[in-house]
Amino acid sequence: MFCSNYKNLRLSFNQFHNVDVNDMPEYGEFCLLELKNGCHTGGIWHPKDYPEKTLEGSFGRGTADSVEVSEVSKWHSLQRNNLSNCLEDGNVNYINIGVPDEDAYSLVIGDFKSFKDGDFPKKDQYCLLIMKDGDLAAGRWYPYRDPKDGCFIYASALASHSKKEVWAWTALSSDEIFAREEKQERARILEEELNKNPSADPVKFKYGTNIDVYYEKALEKLLKKYPWATLPQMKKRSTYLIVPRHGQYIFGRDNGIFMGKREVIEWKDGSTADEFIDFLCEYNKENVKNSNPKVKFKYGMDIEAYLKKAFEKVKKDYHWLEKDMIGKNWHYAIKQIDGDWEFVKEYDDDYHVCDCSSADRFIENVEDDYQNAALEANPVVAEYAVPFGSVDLCGWWLEKYVFYKLRTGDYKVYVQAGDRTTGGGREFFITPSCFEADSYEEFLDRYLEIVPGSSFGMNKKDLLPNKQLKEFLGYGKK
Repeated sequence: MFCSNYKNLRLSFNQFHNVDVNDMPEYGEFCLLELKNGCHTGGIWHPKDYPEKTLEGSFGRGTADSVEVSEVSKWHSLQRNNLSNCLEDGNVNYINIGVPDEDAYSLVIGDFKSFKDGDFPKKDQYCLLIMKDGDLAAGRWYPYRDPKDGCFIYASALASHSKKEVWAWTALSSDEIFAREEKQERARILEEELNKNPSADPVKFKYGTNIDVYYEKALEKLLKKYPWATLPQMKKRSTYLIVPRHGQYIFGRDNGIFMGKREVIEWKDGSTADEFIDFLCEYNKENVKNSNPKVKFKYGMDIEAYLKKAFEKVKKDYHWLEKDMIGKNWHYAIKQIDGDWEFVKEYDDDYHVCDCSSADRFIENVEDDYQNAALEANPVVAEYAVPFGSVDLCGWWLEKYVFYKLRTGDYKVYVQAGDRTTGGGREFFITPSCFEADSYEEFLDRYLEIVPGSSFGMNKKDLLPNKQLKEFLGYGKK
């Protein structure tokens, strides 16, 4: 490791170049910059019309973070010198980068710090870096969740220098990004100070500042119409909180954690406690209405009753389905979650609440899983890709339309479509009832009720003349 004392170290940059079309850095060269306003920063040179010589372009500092060349007065390469030899001398505390010239412009930078002393840049602070390999660099400090860890962003796509690669750092000039972060930090500190002893509007918070009191009063009202109502049912949607803001308590919707901070959206639809209680009733009414246990658990509290109905229904078409094909990594249960009974899908160390308002809707969800399990257990033995031209599906384009024959003699079809940026596909099982048709034409009438041409691009006029498809589906001799 270097012997020089970074605390006393000063670097003199003596090879600045004025911005000139015939004297610019190489494409992609990282530079120390002096701006026309006297500030200092850094960046990678990206000329607009490379390899032509031009003064159009920018110095990139990160994703959506750059300095236009029109803002730059001078540049100095950070890539043409290595300080290793100097820093290995413990007596060196002043390093000339280039030969000093009395008539030339020089910039002296010091006040270097090190992570090993527990010093860290402020968030979004742009810094000059001395790397552990003796090279010079620069970047914007981006702290991780652990405040003692982070990296220096220096180019697009979040290209960064690891903290472990940096020997010493010093802050360069403040800029708009850092100033904005500083402003937000000052606002945060002020907000914390104001919220140490928040006040409460006596009209809006006449029942106090415990949110549970307001939920319980709203529950009392809902129970008059929905006698099965519970607090867990009311809290299935986003919950509301009472939190301090700008030194006063507010009602707000909990919008979850964003960028490491809890986001609360203030309720502004009223000004009194009773208006807020009425709002809670209306906001949660649908959840409560759809949680009637007589409808939701109309077949009882034994999960097997629901699974049996789903299995029997799927078995009619997926005749090869057996129970050992189902749920190798999961199973269904009826479980009490936060004091309310729910249908849940349980995995080895996790579970998912099935948001179903009725027993029949839950059974439909189970049927979907059973159908997928059946298809996974029935391998493909042959396939036929339907040829087609340009098929527009409301801005998406048909990409695949493939029929598959399964080991059991059954069939399925896969349809895929997309646009320039995204896409998706769906698989459909062709039910045996379709093949009870006496003719290929009658088969298509039944099939297109499952995979309608208006949605998936292939209509009867497209499929009827296809003799190869007709033979593939077993209608060649009919």
